[in-house]
Amino acid sequence: MRVFVTGASGWIGSAVTDELLAAGHEVIGLARSDTSAAALEGKGARVLRGDLDDLDSIRRGARDADAVIHLANKHDWSDLAGTAAAERAAVQTIGEALTGTGRPFLLASAMAGLAQGRPATEDDASPFHGLDSPRGGSENLALEFVERGVHSVILRFPPTVHGTRDHGFIAVLAAVARQKGVSGYPGDGANRWAAVHVRDAARMVALGLEKAPAGARLHAVAEEGIPTRVIAEAIGRAFDLPVASIAPGDVPDHYGWIGPFFAMDMAATGTATQKLLGWTPTGPSLIDDLDAGAYATGD
Repeated sequence: MRVFVTGASGWIGSAVTDELLAAGHEVIGLARSDTSAAALEGKGARVLRGDLDDLDSIRRGARDADAVIHLANKHDWSDLAGTAAAERAAVQTIGEALTGTGRPFLLASAMAGLAQGRPATEDDASPFHGLDSPRGGSENLALEFVERGVHSVILRFPPTVHGTRDHGFIAVLAAVARQKGVSGYPGDGANRWAAVHVRDAARMVALGLEKAPAGARLHAVAEEGIPTRVIAEAIGRAFDLPVASIAPGDVPDHYGWIGPFFAMDMAATGTATQKLLGWTPTGPSLIDDLDAGAYATGD
């Protein structure tokens, strides 16, 4: 299968590209820089130059492919409105390019805000609609294209997709801990984060491409919920730092932009996804990664 992947050189995208190539698929990766292009070509993938603002390139990549996996996101925390607008425009462009083809369109999404007081499940519909919503309401927008002959599948990733060289939320929390001289957790640290190792997440994406029905919501979850206090304790061990509670009112000042996310309860299950795809996570846990030094270099 010829698969067009946005974000193909990113943290999750690089692992997904490896999985797809190993499974015998042809990968065309969207690359905005010479470095990204070289990395993709070094793996044996083809390159389409462009970025999320280059809708012509995105349209061309989608039209010429047998399937599309959209993993790219600007993640510009200083311009959330611009990030949401770019995401929605890209999803709209891909959906229109695939309309009436029945081709798979797999879209990366998140788990924040799906459920309150319990782990989110694959049955939980996203409450976000429209441009003014997080990620521009892209999950529901992609699912609207099912009725227009697109095989849309949602890929929901937990707040931490971890592993060596991860530069996501855990790396940011580790950097805050080093800067502040203390590994903090919000309040009593009882709120939980779901987690998955990057290799397991990539394998789920590849299986989702092959097996998931149109309209499916897949959860790349290996660990249902790790208390943030446990995460902070592991970061403290990794950097030989004291561990302390951060009062809820002090969370924004202490953590900066990541504070509201670390204070959220983002537990989730992946039981239905594992059963549907025959997917069993086998990678190390988040705490195992932290204890093994996956984040110790600060890279």
